[in-house]
Amino acid sequence: MSASDDPVTEMSDVLRAALECADDGIVIVDGAHRITHFNAGAERIWKFARADVLGRDAALLTLRCLQADPVADFRDEISLVRHDGSHIRATVSLSSVTIDGADHHIVFARDVTAEAERRARIGLLDTVADQTNRAVIITDVEQIIVYVNSAFTTLFGYTSEEAEGRHAGELIAGRHTDRTAIAKLVKRLMHGGRRGEAEVLAYDKDGEEIWVCAQIDAFRDKKGQVKHIFALLEDITESRQLRSLQQLIMSTLADEVPITEIADRLCRRVEEIAPDVVCSLLHVDASGLVHPLGGPSLPEDYSRALDGVAIGPDVGSCGTAAFYGEPVLAEDLDTDPRWQPYKTRPLEVGLRACWSTPIKAKDGRVIATFAFYFREPRAPSNWHRRIVDACVNLGAFAIERKEARAEIARLAYHDILTGLPNRAQLRHLITTAIDACPTGGHVALAFLDVDHFKDVNDTLGHAAGDELLIRLAQRLREQIGPEDMLGRLGGDEFVILLPNRNAESAERVAADVTEALASPLRLGSRLMPMSASIGISLYPDNATDIDTLMQQADAAMYMAKQAGRSTHRMFSAEMNGLAEQRLAMIAALRRAIVDNALSLSYQPQIRSGDGAIHGVEALARWHDASLGDVSPAKFIPLAEECGLIEQIGLWSVREACRQMASWRRAGLDIPSVSVNLSPINFRHVALAARLADILAEYALPADALMLEITEGTFMQDGAAALETMQAIRALGIGLSVDDFGTGYSSLSRLAHLPIRELKIDRSFMRDIERDAGALAIATAVVRVGQGLGMTVVAEGVETEGQRKMLAELGCDVVQGFLYAPALAPVAFERWLIEHCAGQARAMLGRLAPVDAIAVKRSA
Repeated sequence: MSASDDPVTEMSDVLRAALECADDGIVIVDGAHRITHFNAGAERIWKFARADVLGRDAALLTLRCLQADPVADFRDEISLVRHDGSHIRATVSLSSVTIDGADHHIVFARDVTAEAERRARIGLLDTVADQTNRAVIITDVEQIIVYVNSAFTTLFGYTSEEAEGRHAGELIAGRHTDRTAIAKLVKRLMHGGRRGEAEVLAYDKDGEEIWVCAQIDAFRDKKGQVKHIFALLEDITESRQLRSLQQLIMSTLADEVPITEIADRLCRRVEEIAPDVVCSLLHVDASGLVHPLGGPSLPEDYSRALDGVAIGPDVGSCGTAAFYGEPVLAEDLDTDPRWQPYKTRPLEVGLRACWSTPIKAKDGRVIATFAFYFREPRAPSNWHRRIVDACVNLGAFAIERKEARAEIARLAYHDILTGLPNRAQLRHLITTAIDACPTGGHVALAFLDVDHFKDVNDTLGHAAGDELLIRLAQRLREQIGPEDMLGRLGGDEFVILLPNRNAESAERVAADVTEALASPLRLGSRLMPMSASIGISLYPDNATDIDTLMQQADAAMYMAKQAGRSTHRMFSAEMNGLAEQRLAMIAALRRAIVDNALSLSYQPQIRSGDGAIHGVEALARWHDASLGDVSPAKFIPLAEECGLIEQIGLWSVREACRQMASWRRAGLDIPSVSVNLSPINFRHVALAARLADILAEYALPADALMLEITEGTFMQDGAAALETMQAIRALGIGLSVDDFGTGYSSLSRLAHLPIRELKIDRSFMRDIERDAGALAIATAVVRVGQGLGMTVVAEGVETEGQRKMLAELGCDVVQGFLYAPALAPVAFERWLIEHCAGQARAMLGRLAPVDAIAVKRSA
């Protein structure tokens, strides 16, 4: 048998051919580390020609496993350096065999560069997928999960091992998931359609609801066939669903949507994103009564039954939550004791549980409740709690804003202090009453002004004045009928609207009001007398339009004041002229201030001890070309009413200082000038600085100026006024309390005020010689002044008897017609010269007898 017929030889040739055809590189190395076989696959891997390596040392293959001693079996993926210097990834396995006593090492090598690169790309994609905050889920065409990323685990709670192999719908869909929307998207993809997006409610491992935005696409092969379905899931619970509630509230508030419609829209939107609840919003008023605002899915008769129910410790979920200010859960309405009087209707419509949360205003008061009804006995989920947290804040914002707007609207038509209709609302009420007045009927309009209200403000302060107005409004309400209306114009002016009242009926009301106000009013520890002047006009007898009616009632009220106050007057035609005169006088006074047409007259103040001049008081005077000489008793109150008194006060200081400087330059020695200032002047912190500027302008020392103030100056705005007074005294300017004894000032407080002088009011001078009471008051004032180290000045001294009595009391200074009235500057200069001359003559007369005695003795 020939060699060619040897089956072993034939098998050896076959094996060599097989090795040559293999894709893997196969290298055989003998015991001397020489390469004995190098197939075509090896040529491709190492980039060596077979002829260049056969018989050479295996080291040129750069395989460390062949360089070990001894050579051991090996299998791994390595980075292989080829003959041309390039690198590839290759899997290398090394096995050793012994044939006929000789060792041989067989190396199998496969180029896996492409696969390694693919694995690297997959690893990179997996890393990227794990880094995104959106859940990634990949399924096959049967929606069996083959991959999820770490964000999926974080969002839904399932590990990749728990998720892979499960049907996606069974894993994260639930009772209220919109499976139809997902099915439509998948069907479209399977038929070659484009990717799509849907917002659906999903459920995590614990059954909690999660709203997701699902972007669904397909992986296709080269033929376009769908191989896998890819879904990118974004948690939109916070970013979109809860924010949609915020957008709803903001947009409806911006559009001025009524609060009931806002509440209904809010409830409907909540029921869309939480399909397993029925939502309700109840308002809680200031009296603790509930009123439905929103609950579109609740039976209407049930909502109506809740209207006006008082909150309490056992009033269902909402009433109890509002009462305690804490959330209340009733997991089973049928058995919860708080629900027993209220459960019938909810149970009839399939509502089995209720969770209510109070909505609180910024000040902590409960203004509403937000409730979830459930169709099965249960507690709220975390998703429900997140919704409620958002809705409670949004509801509070919406309700508070609506309350604020309602309050603004109310304040636009109501007086803040008394709560009565204000001027704007009164006009509307008067118009309505006139329009409703039948033919032959009447509408009466009564203007009421509190008598001497300024004295209360000046002496007791604005807080007492406000309290008086509030109490007055209460008394007025008690005197009018149910159809009558009371309003406040401002300040101390009120209006009583009397529909269907003739003149006689209106006068009866005015008389009843006057009688009711006769009883003193207690303000703190003081009993305050109270009265008002009332003017009445009548529609249509006096006028047919609102403005004229109001002007006529105002004119009649001023006539009541002129008649002695605490009375009323009906309007008459003659009053029109008087009202016009008053308006003309106000306009003329404004012009006089602008044109510097006012003047000052000066009344001397005389020291009781030696008759020398103590100072002068500057008194404002007004002569008008048309009105003639206008009494200060008229224009000073008028200036106070129309807000001009502060200007007149500062003008008086400047003019008095200018005149004092002029007199001093002329050699007339007048120690000081007193100027009256209103309490209003002392409300300005810059008053001291302005006075200092005026004194500097005329180069006068501070003690040349004395400011006369009423007791009200330091009784109202106490801290601010006292600070201003202290600053003025620090300059050296004197402060004098005018009309002391007529107000309500505290002697203990007086001792701590920076006062240098007290003035006894002229009203006590008239009767001081015959009235023991007037004498006692004057004596007390003198003693108080002396005890506090103050100068005491008596005003209105007209007789020598009064002067002597005051001198005996120790009164330091007197002022009045006994010496001189208030004089114009030139007339005062003449008076001063004559007074000084008289003083000199009197002194010479006292000295003459002394000189005669001295001559006789020397003779």
